[in-house]
Amino acid sequence: MKLKLIFEIVSLQQILLKMSKQVRVRFAPSPTGPLHIGGVRTALFNYLFAKKNNGVFYLRIEDTDQNRFVPGAEEYIMEALDWLGIAPSETVGKNEKFGPYRQSERKHLYKQYADQLINSGWAYYAFDTAEALDAHRKQHEAEGKTFIYNWHNREKLDTSLVLSKEATEKRIAAGEDYVIRFKTPVNETLHLHDIIRGDIKFETNLLDDKVLFKSDGMPTYHLANIVDDHLMETSHVIRGEEWLPSMPLHSLLYKAFGWEAPEFAHLPLILKPIGNGKLSKRDGDKMGFPVFPLEWKTEEGISSGYREKGFFPVAVVNFLALLGWNDGTDQELFSLEELAEKFDLNRVHKAGAKFDPEKNKWFNHQYLQKQSDESLANAFAPILVEKGISTALDVTKIVSLIKERANFVSDFWDLADYFFVAPTSYDEKAAKNWKEETPNLMQQLISVLENIGDFTSVNIETIVKDWMTKNEIGMGKVMQPFRLSLVGALKGPHLFDIVELIGKEETIKRLEKAIATL
Repeated sequence: MKLKLIFEIVSLQQILLKMSKQVRVRFAPSPTGPLHIGGVRTALFNYLFAKKNNGVFYLRIEDTDQNRFVPGAEEYIMEALDWLGIAPSETVGKNEKFGPYRQSERKHLYKQYADQLINSGWAYYAFDTAEALDAHRKQHEAEGKTFIYNWHNREKLDTSLVLSKEATEKRIAAGEDYVIRFKTPVNETLHLHDIIRGDIKFETNLLDDKVLFKSDGMPTYHLANIVDDHLMETSHVIRGEEWLPSMPLHSLLYKAFGWEAPEFAHLPLILKPIGNGKLSKRDGDKMGFPVFPLEWKTEEGISSGYREKGFFPVAVVNFLALLGWNDGTDQELFSLEELAEKFDLNRVHKAGAKFDPEKNKWFNHQYLQKQSDESLANAFAPILVEKGISTALDVTKIVSLIKERANFVSDFWDLADYFFVAPTSYDEKAAKNWKEETPNLMQQLISVLENIGDFTSVNIETIVKDWMTKNEIGMGKVMQPFRLSLVGALKGPHLFDIVELIGKEETIKRLEKAIATL
């Protein structure tokens, strides 16, 4: 009874310790190119989890693979997170509590930990050449087998497991190339827990002995990742599903070092809009939507970005948050603060989430409607300059009339060009409504307009409709040709709002041109 009580007290202490431990989560990309939208979602979920739990979201740059390093990629990642409003509170050059935050600047740390694993029997030296390993692979393939470097052959290969300590040290001293491999335990079943996926079993006999330290003196992802997560006091590792197969190795590494492992959560994939498989840049290129937060330029060309396509950062964040998660309600529009308040890893789906480009646009449309007309007019101004338009018209008022039909500010010109430039052609289908009597009616309309003093939308509408009623003129006989004359097509907002904005002189000029042309 006493023993049971002691056990319960210890368990309770462990639970309380976990509860009191500060939540620290990280996003740890490799600077090998632009940040994919899947990576952005991973960063976002980490950010939301940290905010929800009054924790810390930090960014670590994992650049141990110098062969794949791409100049400018690190700066791109920083800028992207900043633009999205999910900048880390600790990173390179910012609150470096456990710095440096760039792995290449931490490489002096890793060798001692690799050596520690050697000394404790959890790792070993492997001297196999690339040629020798290639020969083994080919031999296995010829026999219809797959070559796996693990418990069944590690003592038959060129390793310190079959060499004496002296022979091993002699070869290292002689400058022979070697790697350090993890010695995976034999005949064990690992019972691990994932916050999203629940309890998972792994058989150690099916795992390979991963390289932890390379011959170039750099650690592999696996070693550096574990060491840094421990030293930076990471409490939860929230990452993509593609890292799930690495979970047993990482758990074993924590065990080997005698460290408490963080809690793991593996996020579902973002899937192609059509077909099966993971969303790729090719899908975006094919269907005309961005898969990167910012534009990325290379010698091969330019990959489009959400920012340059005119997406609002809050719309991108809102859309991504609901790819694989929901709060259990029908709510779709969330501010970043609301997302942080409601976010729960237990509500992340196990299955992959289909990327929907139309839904993506829908979110942007919603946030565009929420913007003030003034700010949208300011955003529209550079487009007008680009088009060579200098105008005295009330652009803010024009924006207020057309924004409902827009998904992006870049749509404004196509929706509003007729305000600034008189039509040079007329829609053929609409022009069929231009009848024999239409020129005469338009001429009469000009006379009516000329005599209006208070040239405001409501007053113009009242007077024109009174004229039509008194003269028993059908609405369609006037209104359609009138709109066609001003716009060049049967589109646009309320007709009399257009008339007020372009003014009396311009309205009459366009009517006269239509009479002469059609």
